[in-house]
Order: sequence, then structure tokens, then C-alpha cells
Amino acid sequence: MNLSWSLAAVARHLPHAPAITAPEGTLTYAAFDDQVARIAAALRGRHGLAPPARVAILMDNCLSFLPALFGIWRAGLAAVPINSKLHAKEVAWILENASTRLVLASKKHAEALTAVGGALPEIIDDGSADWRKLISAAPIATAPTDPGTEAWLFYTSGTTGRPKGAVLTHRNLLFACHAYYADIDFVDDRDVCAHAAPLSHGSGLYALPHILRGSHQIVLPGFEPADVLALFGTHQSVSMFAAPTMVSRLINHPKAGACDTRGLKTLIYGGAPMYVSDLKRAIAQFGPKFFQLYGQGEAPMTISGLTKRMHAETTHPAYEARLGSAGIARTGCAFRVVDDAGRDVPEGDIGEIITRSDCVMPGYLNNPEANAKALRDGWLWTGDMGAVSADGFLTLKDRSKDMIISGGSNIYPREIEEVLLTHPAVLECAVVSKTHADWGEEVIAYIVAKPGAPAPDAQSLDALCLANIARFKRPKGYRFADTLPKNNYGKILKTELRVQLQAEGDPRSA
Repeated sequence: MNLSWSLAAVARHLPHAPAITAPEGTLTYAAFDDQVARIAAALRGRHGLAPPARVAILMDNCLSFLPALFGIWRAGLAAVPINSKLHAKEVAWILENASTRLVLASKKHAEALTAVGGALPEIIDDGSADWRKLISAAPIATAPTDPGTEAWLFYTSGTTGRPKGAVLTHRNLLFACHAYYADIDFVDDRDVCAHAAPLSHGSGLYALPHILRGSHQIVLPGFEPADVLALFGTHQSVSMFAAPTMVSRLINHPKAGACDTRGLKTLIYGGAPMYVSDLKRAIAQFGPKFFQLYGQGEAPMTISGLTKRMHAETTHPAYEARLGSAGIARTGCAFRVVDDAGRDVPEGDIGEIITRSDCVMPGYLNNPEANAKALRDGWLWTGDMGAVSADGFLTLKDRSKDMIISGGSNIYPREIEEVLLTHPAVLECAVVSKTHADWGEEVIAYIVAKPGAPAPDAQSLDALCLANIARFKRPKGYRFADTLPKNNYGKILKTELRVQLQAEGDPRSA
């Protein structure tokens, strides 16, 4: 099943419905489908590409992105969406690793990539004469495609080392769409899906279930809280995917309390920890319209989830624990929490999360070592640590690499971060380890204060920790910063913080 067939069916049924709106204009579903058919024809004919060739998309959020994506699929080819915030040298590495034959790019990214030089594939920018030829070719029908065919080569964020290319098939993506309908929302042409996060990753993946049901995609050039809040007031039945840092910026925006947000239907968040204190504020601000997803690029957006109903059940005796969890297994998905030998750990104990479903990738591109580590006996080993409750709720602890072992005791940074974020003056925090001669590792907390609030001090933070967690988990030092380093998806780069610490002396002298 090629996803492009579903677009053609929607265009036939809803030709005049708005499909994509961006600052550059609006495409109806008929125009969207026509552009897709023409791009596919040019890729197959003018550019001579045939399956299993790969075509990269290097674009900011714009009107051209989704037609390019579906045009690649209609031609029976594989898409390689690349985060446009990456450095051109990083992009060039991905293009070479993926053996990419062609790049469809925004003009500024095409120019930056060309300046890198070297052996690059052909690049077409979306403002060029070549692009106009691309969208004016005689349209073709969808190429026959097996469901197991590669559709999207998803490159991991690569916070340590080179990113890995997770091969996602049409079956993987269609399964993710069906799980969206089963677990998150019914969707039709009355819905709006807003895209403020990059279409090259999570937001683009969640465009798919909306496009396959004929909803209206509103593409924002980037994330500006004021624009997003305004959109909630001017449209109805709006859904949006957001990283937790985006949710935090929304609820902390000066206009948040005064805006009409009744048009918000569902705010889907995931990709990084969402702390309970922030989540409670968000629910108070917007209502119980939240769905938390837990997934990875290797099992895109689809392992477990905390439903809108679970966010709303304030009288449930386990409400607080549930808000701090990643929910229950998504429809058609299984997960387990295991030890190093793959044996299930007892309920409540911490182990590595493994999952299996039709959403799990068949493997990484050209990386047998990583495949052997990640894919074992039909299960994807996520590298995330967690625990499962008796009623099936999964609570994430941390990535295995982020766990701190001090004096022989395992310490999970998120538990400490949850406590620190209840301090009235703390906006953001990150807990990391520093090598210690006696204890092996010790706990250090980086703190960002709320604007305009009295600066938090080590004594009040210590008292807060001692009142809520075991003494041995308490940070042994604090670092106060204006900002925390983040990657292009809003995840805090703890690796960089650890490097900073290793260059320091005794943290207890701070």
C-alpha cells in the first residue's frame, strides 16, 4: 500500500477542500494531488529515477514540503527528509550515507549545500526554473508499491556520534496512522492540523493521518508562541504535535492566559520528558486536551500513550503517577521492561524498554552492528529505561546512558528534575553526572531561573530535594545558567553539559 494512493482517493472525494495553507498560499486537495502527480512524473521521466532510489527533502516548513514528500512516494521512490537546521556539512554526510540521487531544497539551503562542495547529488531549489519544470510535467498515476517498500529514511537526532538512518516502510507509516485513529482522535475534513515543529520529523509524521482523512494542514514557518495561540482562536478542531519545550513556551507566554484557545482539539506532546509541574499548568491553561506519545524514529511516534481521558481523570487515585508516566501500550503495540539478558523485570523495577509492532523499522541503513544491538528476536531495544506498573502504565526513567551510578546506587535524573521543577523560581533544569574519584559519579544540576523571579539558591534547592527524595540522590552541586544547550528538536544536550563539567574542578566549590 503506497500512501500516495490514499491521497488520490481523498482528492477525488474532497477536491475543493483546503489541503495545505502556508504563508505562500493554499492548495486544495485537487491541486495538492495534481502537483504530486507532476512531481512524480518529472522524477521518473526527466530525472530518470526508479525504485529504490532515494530523494532528499531539505526544506523549512513551507507549502512545497508535503507535495515533494508525496510526489516522491507516487514515483515509487524513498524520501529522506532532513532537518533544515542542520549544518550543511552534516546534511552532506547524510546525503552520502543515504546514497541520495536528488535533493529538493529551499533556496537558502540549496545555496549553503552547494557551498560545501564535494560530490553532491543534483539539487533543485523550490524557487528555480527546474522546480517549475518539476511541477509542470504531465501527471502520472501512483507507481505499484509493496507495503514493505522503504518510504521514509528517518535519521536519528545524533546527539552522540553520527545519526543513524532508520528505514521506515509504507506499512510502518500506515500502521502509525491507524494507531493515531485508534488511540488519539477521529479525523476528517473538519479538522485542522497545525505544523509549528519541523515537517522533516514528528510533525510531518503526524501530517500523514490527517492527510489520509482529508483534514486541513496549516504550515507555520516556525514556532512562535503568539502565532500558535492566535491560531487556536481563529480555527476550530485544531490538533498539533509539540515538543515539551514548546508546550512550556506556550504556557509561559505573556498572552497565554488572555487568548481564546477554544479551537484547540488535541495537543500531542512527546520526544522528551514532560514534567508533571509543567503538564498541570498546561492542563489548567488549555483544558484536558493533551495526548502524550512515547515513540522513537525507529518506531515512529507509536509505542505507548497517555490519552486525553487519562489527563482528565483528576479524581483517579493514581492520577499524579499517571501524569508522570508515558501511558499504556498503543493499539497493536507491545512493550516489555527487561534486564540485560532480555528477561522481564518485576513490576515496578527498572529495566530497558523493548517493543514490537508493525510500526517497528526493519532496520538501520547499512549498519549491521547497530541492527544487531537494537533488533533482537523480533523486539526493538529502545535504549530507554523504564518501569511498568501492575495496571500497565509505563514510566520512563532516562536513557540508559543518562543513568548515574554513584556509590553503587542507580540514580535516575528525571526523578530529581521533577522535584527541582516544583521550585517556584525554576524554569528549566537538567541533572547530569560528573566523574568522582571516590563515588564513581556524582549528581550535578543545571538550573535556569524563571524571568523576573528571584534567583533560586543552592540552599533552597537542597531543602526541596531533601524533603522529597532520598539524600543520596540530592545534587552535590548546582550550576546556574541563562539557557541550556538543546538540539534542533528541543532536547537538552546533556552530553554537552557533561563535557563542561569535566573541564571544571571540584563542583562542591561552586
